Amino acid sequence: MTEKTADTMAPIDPLIASRWSPRAFDTQKAVDDETVLSLLEAARWAPSCFGDEPWRFVVCNRATDETAWQTMLDCLAEKNQLWAAHAPLLVLVASVPTFSHNGKPNRWSQYDTGAASENLCLQATSLGLGAHQMGGFDVDKTRKAFGIPAEVELMAVIAVGYPGKLEELVEEFRTMEQAGRIRKPLGEECFRGEWGKPLCG
Repeated sequence: MTEKTADTMAPIDPLIASRWSPRAFDTQKAVDDETVLSLLEAARWAPSCFGDEPWRFVVCNRATDETAWQTMLDCLAEKNQLWAAHAPLLVLVASVPTFSHNGKPNRWSQYDTGAASENLCLQATSLGLGAHQMGGFDVDKTRKAFGIPAEVELMAVIAVGYPGKLEELVEEFRTMEQAGRIRKPLGEECFRGEWGKPLCG
């Protein structure tokens, strides 16, 4: 896997700096059950409002259930299928929009589910895997294929796997894999004391 350590304005933890979203995965190297549990355990310990843990994950591992994995792959946008077909693990991320203790709307459910997903991605990085989150999938098709209740919100699919070879990707994706990582200046996103007043230059 290409290394793409973030160029930061201030020091950050190396794990965070080295996390990025690759598309080149090793098609021959499976993700074993112990590793899957480690990824999910990391997600489980994310913070959530009232400790409600609104996230849900549907794990589709080609090594243990190729039918489910293929079904998940078929739900992805065509362009995502081109590279995600190399990933041995596809994880559907969903969010329950109501609190379990009182049934009332939980407006933080998606926020909390995002935190759990990032925990999963960071754990993948720490284990030498790559994780790439995707919003490009057919929600209705996915809901029907996996029997997901109508009230549950489908957020993303995360492709997970070990580093693969760039030459196995089509040219467009090879170029994207090798491109530098860019972020907006902190001053455009972070404000000092009031909206729009840059925290730093």
